[in-house]
Amino acid sequence: MYRIRFHGRGGHGIKTAGRILGTAFFHEGFEVQDAPRYGAERRGAPIFAYVRAARQLINERGVITAPDLIIAADDSLVPLPAAGVLAGAQVRTVLLINSEEEASTWQERLRFPGRLITLQSSEEGADRSELKYSGSVCAGAASRILGVISLQSLKQAISEELAPLGDKVIGQNLAYAIDAYNCMADNTGCVAEGNGISAASYQPPGWVDVPFEDARVSAPAIHGGATSVEVKTGLWRTLRPVLVRERCRRCWYICTTFCPDSVMRPNKDGYPEIDYDHCKGCMICAAQCHNHAIETVPEHASQTGR
Repeated sequence: MYRIRFHGRGGHGIKTAGRILGTAFFHEGFEVQDAPRYGAERRGAPIFAYVRAARQLINERGVITAPDLIIAADDSLVPLPAAGVLAGAQVRTVLLINSEEEASTWQERLRFPGRLITLQSSEEGADRSELKYSGSVCAGAASRILGVISLQSLKQAISEELAPLGDKVIGQNLAYAIDAYNCMADNTGCVAEGNGISAASYQPPGWVDVPFEDARVSAPAIHGGATSVEVKTGLWRTLRPVLVRERCRRCWYICTTFCPDSVMRPNKDGYPEIDYDHCKGCMICAAQCHNHAIETVPEHASQTGR
């Protein structure tokens, strides 16, 4: 099975690169998995995508921890621990870096145990957060060094995956991908399929037993017994929420529900009461009150008892 991991930044087309490579594998008769992994990252944040391809049914799931091929679309990610580019790299792993620098320079820097290749196809001095067509470039280079994907399958995959974007965009991406494919001619087939992961060698993790506590003990309730109720966190406050009773419609479930410290509770008449000893002045209650019944008053100007 081939296990490939793409690393890049949001906006580089890493998700698309994984889909292109996966589709190209599929056209060569492989069973394929391809998936990106990211959350609510902004543009430029490190993300990754992974592809598995095999001639038989794929039973593995989850992220790839022992990659056969790692592709870094942006060389600034390589030394970044949070990006995890080198995670799981072994002697047999091939590392492909999209970089202006020579492979020997990176080999010396990283002391990488496996084979290291650089793809010097980006424009010199280009902004690394705005690398154009890097997804197609990396997919094209990966297709060649894997040695099992033809140029025709690569072209077909790009045309299918980018079809909604129009012929012009497809043509531009094809040109860059074909150039990267041709640049890797000397490295054709340098990636070997990895062995399967045997369940016989599985070692369970050393779990840490955490004693279960009843919710009444472990739940964060400022007014509960044995909590920090004596710590007057209201002393931190610079702004004070003040209820204007004339505007309050006693829909207390809004302000009391959104209070992060649960310092607002309804009284017997249905009006919210504020525990100023523990109110930190975040003013979330004032922002949530659609009747504008909670005013924001500077702490130094607030009136006692209001």
